Amino acid sequence: MSHILQLSLYTPECINSDLEAVAPVIRYWDLGNPQVLPAELARDVTVVATKGDLGVPPALMASLPNLKLISVYGVGYDAIDLNEARRRSIAITTTPDSLTSAVADMAIALILAGSRRLVEGDHFVRAGNWANGKLGTGFDIRGKTVGIFGYGRIGKKIVRILEAFDCNILYCDLKPDADHPAGFCATLEELAEKSRVLVISAAGGAATRGMVNLNVLSRLGPDGLLINVARGSIVNQEDLIKALQNGAVGGACLDVFEQEPNVPEPLVSAKNVILTPHISSATLEARRHMGEVVIQNIAAWLEGKPLVTPLQL
Repeated sequence: MSHILQLSLYTPECINSDLEAVAPVIRYWDLGNPQVLPAELARDVTVVATKGDLGVPPALMASLPNLKLISVYGVGYDAIDLNEARRRSIAITTTPDSLTSAVADMAIALILAGSRRLVEGDHFVRAGNWANGKLGTGFDIRGKTVGIFGYGRIGKKIVRILEAFDCNILYCDLKPDADHPAGFCATLEELAEKSRVLVISAAGGAATRGMVNLNVLSRLGPDGLLINVARGSIVNQEDLIKALQNGAVGGACLDVFEQEPNVPEPLVSAKNVILTPHISSATLEARRHMGEVVIQNIAAWLEGKPLVTPLQL
């Protein structure tokens, strides 16, 4: 009988019980998260249910001889060895439409929080500093140029929301979008140079690792604001810290980091940085829908039906 190897708990809790109703589930964390699965369990696993930031560790994938499907709770697949999946004909599914609005809304929230100094203002009041003076001013995003690095589902949704703020929108991706060619920038450097706010919504992986470096941040400039709701690996974290400390960039709002949940102290202590714990998709509605799509894909595969949201390998 096919078994599902679940790598971590899902939210809300009902998703976990619904998953168990589809097929027997092996809870990876109950085994102590071994590098490889014991052979007597590994041979029964045909499906891995995982999260985008977890993927499937290479050694674990190699220990599963009958693995046929990896169902991702999220849109990221950079932590999965795609070449190995292709070689072994392992199908991969994600939940691309489940979290688009939630992540885009989070990007807007961070833009507003950063530009209007909301978190800094909260700390200012709580510390009792208001009686001694005013916080100072932020800036209005209306009429400003916002650059979007990664013009996929989430990037386009961010743009649609920003239309209400009368922002000038530019974007950088692998090629111009046929419906919106005018705002295309061929390089990330050009995008940063022209933007007051730079939003990272690109896919993670080797192709984008460290692309937001000191050169890009310097082009964004001392009044520029960086927003990252994508992958921590896209931003060179050491360069970002240097840019923040020397004033090369004005501020940053980060929901993702290079080595989560570890956040460097210079980012934690910086007043011009807002930090959130990878919660862009953390709404009850988005997470429930993500879980439902994970289960729908697994059920479809077990029943020999077409996958609901297959990744094209």
